[in-house]
Amino acid sequence: MHVSKTIKLRSYFPLRSIFGFLLANIVLALIIILVLRGTSYDSLSHFLLVFAWSFTISATLWLGHGLIFQYLDKKISWLEAPVKRALWGLAALVFYSVVAFLSIQFLFHYLFFGQLPDVTKTWLFNNVIFPVAISFVISLTFTAIGFFEAWKNSFVQTEKLNAMVLAYKYEVLRNQINPHFLFNSFNVLSDLVYEDQETAVKFIQQMSKLFRYVLDSRDKELVTLAEEMEFVRSFLFLLKIRLENKLIYETDVHAEASELIVPVSVQMLIENAVKHNEASANYPLKIKILKMDDQLIVTNTIKPKQADDKSTMLGLDNLQQQFAFFTNKQLEITKSETEFRVSLPVIQHQNKKSP
Repeated sequence: MHVSKTIKLRSYFPLRSIFGFLLANIVLALIIILVLRGTSYDSLSHFLLVFAWSFTISATLWLGHGLIFQYLDKKISWLEAPVKRALWGLAALVFYSVVAFLSIQFLFHYLFFGQLPDVTKTWLFNNVIFPVAISFVISLTFTAIGFFEAWKNSFVQTEKLNAMVLAYKYEVLRNQINPHFLFNSFNVLSDLVYEDQETAVKFIQQMSKLFRYVLDSRDKELVTLAEEMEFVRSFLFLLKIRLENKLIYETDVHAEASELIVPVSVQMLIENAVKHNEASANYPLKIKILKMDDQLIVTNTIKPKQADDKSTMLGLDNLQQQFAFFTNKQLEITKSETEFRVSLPVIQHQNKKSP
């Protein structure tokens, strides 16, 4: 299952608003003043300078840490590598905090005294321990927020995918075992019984295979490509008997044992082609199915029926979500004036994505 690894930057800011961000940093600045500077000040200007110093520290750390976490969230998944993500986050925050804090110290020392500070080991130690301590606190806070949001997003997306899978399966059953299909098939069969009993027997056998496959695969998430193509050939056989020279089809698929595909997906594309396009002696419907590398390509000629309702693409959307449950590869859909083409990703068994 593909889960988004990006967490919105605003999730890391107090109250998730500019006003909240300013208010929180004002409070933090006052706390820093009380903890580090005490409550005795020579003048209001002295207090304001110290307040500006502490506010700059607080705001700089929040903003920088938020940007760092946003960048790391895009690169490292909390769910896939939580320890690695936490360690990189801590190291980045400590490094940034030390650099930012020392830069602020140099800036304010120069503004207040008119010169740069005398850098000694003691001065460095006293000015490094404070941002490191703050980094640990903020890192723990952001880590908790980041992991929780990643878990929540993963849960929500999994539920959405499960709902879409159920909707797709329902759509498949509704489309494949529907009154129109049964009506047309039994009409053809009734004529064959009287006109060509040998073909009628083959028709019944293929029809039996088709419905057995639909019933057997309805509880399966994936089937082998070989099984799907055997089912497709049965379906095309029934269509060819019904449409005769109005349908021309070609299949060129060599299926490996390790290759999997979403059940009834190819048949759905064929059914859509028949549903939305004219199939006549003057304009025969041409369907071609072939495999190239790791894609199964289904193409059909375009000659829209005059009374055809405009396609909502809902079936293709559902099919895309079904494939998304097992692979990051997308369905490729292209349409020209004369041809409609859909490329389905072929899923390798050993590389099957865990839901």
